[in-house]
Amino acid sequence: MGTASKNLEAQRREQGGITYFDRGTRTGRDGRRYDRFAIQTHFVEVGEDQAELVRRYVLPLYQPGDVLAFTAKVMAMCTGNVRTKEQIKPGFWAKLLSPHASETVAGIGMHDPYKLQLAIEMVGAPRVVFAAVASAVTKPFGVKGVFYKIVGPGVAGIDGFYYRSSFERYHDLALINNTNPVELCDALEKETGVPAVLMDANDIDQNQLGKCSDFPLTDDQIQDALGDNPCGQSDELTPLILIRPLGDA
Repeated sequence: MGTASKNLEAQRREQGGITYFDRGTRTGRDGRRYDRFAIQTHFVEVGEDQAELVRRYVLPLYQPGDVLAFTAKVMAMCTGNVRTKEQIKPGFWAKLLSPHASETVAGIGMHDPYKLQLAIEMVGAPRVVFAAVASAVTKPFGVKGVFYKIVGPGVAGIDGFYYRSSFERYHDLALINNTNPVELCDALEKETGVPAVLMDANDIDQNQLGKCSDFPLTDDQIQDALGDNPCGQSDELTPLILIRPLGDA
């Protein structure tokens, strides 16, 4: 069952032909406050230019001092860091282990044999098998997340093959987080003038992959500003979050 959309009509705003949703003001642990604007885009396809997305959707709203959170899923689409089901053939271990994996509200887990096979291709069967065994042994004791701790953030960042998605494109497509997030954010700022951080977020975790070299917010401040996952996890089409620091409360 999918999550409800965060795009409430009361939050809807339009400016310069751009539709965005005002996610409200959030106060950080250090007292600093942030306005967050979730900018709605078209469905971004593989190979689109990430800088052009910022120029088209962000710059009409941008004010000096603003920063941008760019979602990892859309960055993977732009850079072509994707795999299709046609490119993946589940093998012995993927077929054996996937029925024993669990599914979470955050998306499709390793119970999908295609996603598990992709994990095996990324880090190797021995590591995946060891992670699966360790997870099975520790889970009865209430220990969670062992599998992903062992296989690493690359596997944890695989997104896609999501049959519940409102977008059919994601049913047969897996997106893989880029391994050069700092370089991508630096390039994006150089081309657009907007400081950027690359985020892999859902309603459970907000994982910061990397930020441009002169990003003005600390890691803790980024977490404070984005702690409620303003991008959403349904069919919002709001992969760009413009953060506007307001100062202390």
